[in-house]
Amino acid sequence: MIRSAKISEISDILKLTEACAKAMIEQGIYQWNEHYPSRSVFEKDVREKSLYALIIDGQLLGTVVISPKMDQEYVPVKWLTPNQNNLYIHRLAVAPEHQGKGYAQRLMDFAERQAREKGYVSVRLDTFSQNRRNQIFYETRGYQKLGDIFFPKQSEYPFHCYELPL
Repeated sequence: MIRSAKISEISDILKLTEACAKAMIEQGIYQWNEHYPSRSVFEKDVREKSLYALIIDGQLLGTVVISPKMDQEYVPVKWLTPNQNNLYIHRLAVAPEHQGKGYAQRLMDFAERQAREKGYVSVRLDTFSQNRRNQIFYETRGYQKLGDIFFPKQSEYPFHCYELPL
């Protein structure tokens, strides 16, 4: 089941994203670190009702942020659709021990279905340039790579921006 995350689940969500960060670092992927994602970011996501939790057998196994708000970093990107009525995906994470079971696909199916049902013209996201697995994941779903942005607190390497017109 995918549902809105609760403020009481933030600690569990942080444990999940910290485990994901550790697993990525072990693979030489320095995408997430001690600065990101943070408790304050997830608390804001809950307040904005944009944070969702994947619950399987009563256990939180994944999370995703689905938001209509465009981050300032995205402004310079040459998107496929106009900068209005777009949905943005952030902080997609599945517990490392449960990866490869289709849970990320379920979270993305949910996000894309939300976008279609609410009349958005596209879904946009970014993924780390050093995380080839994620790039293949999104490209296989039909997302098109459009440009790069930087998050200096996270990495010296760029993040690739992707869009899926609906």
